[in-house]
Amino acid sequence: MSKRHESKYKINRRLGVNLWGRPKSPVNKREYGPGQHGQRRKKPSDFGTQLMAKQKLKGYYGNISEKQFRRYYADADSRKGDTSENLIGLLERRLDAVVYRMKFVPTVFAARQFVNHGHVLVNGRKVTIPSYMIREGDVITVRTKSRQLPLVLEAVESAERDVPDYITVDHDKMEGTFVRTPQLADVPYPVTMEPNLVIEFYSR
Repeated sequence: MSKRHESKYKINRRLGVNLWGRPKSPVNKREYGPGQHGQRRKKPSDFGTQLMAKQKLKGYYGNISEKQFRRYYADADSRKGDTSENLIGLLERRLDAVVYRMKFVPTVFAARQFVNHGHVLVNGRKVTIPSYMIREGDVITVRTKSRQLPLVLEAVESAERDVPDYITVDHDKMEGTFVRTPQLADVPYPVTMEPNLVIEFYSR
């Protein structure tokens, strides 16, 4: 099993949720955490609830580092409007998240690697930074030589998830457009996300 898969499954087990809604998740069989004390349950404190919300949101986007995630919070907090909505908008504008939403790859972990390896063009230019911030109207294309890769074909044919309406995609051309920055209600999370608790965690 690749390190990427191990990391993904560890996050699911630790949080006790099927974070990406995949049928192969170990949480589908065992909803409790790993280890000999995994089945013990106790009511979490307010801090514990906020921490769990942060870990879920961080984990969903490929286990973003704490330093980078805190920068997203600071950016969201400095903008006008609702901070939690701003945070979701920033996370959904990451290039790896957009590539995942467009169903060019099966997982967000694969999306990060896919971008790193130079398989993606933004407005006709190669971008290899997964955290690159996409803007409304940007066109994302899979490079011609990468379109027959097994993971790309697997993702396109998968019925596990749909492309959200804030993105348009033509899988025949392997090209999509980021139409608009979504709000929390627009994002098809398989589990409930609570960015308001994340904001509370950082604003303590």
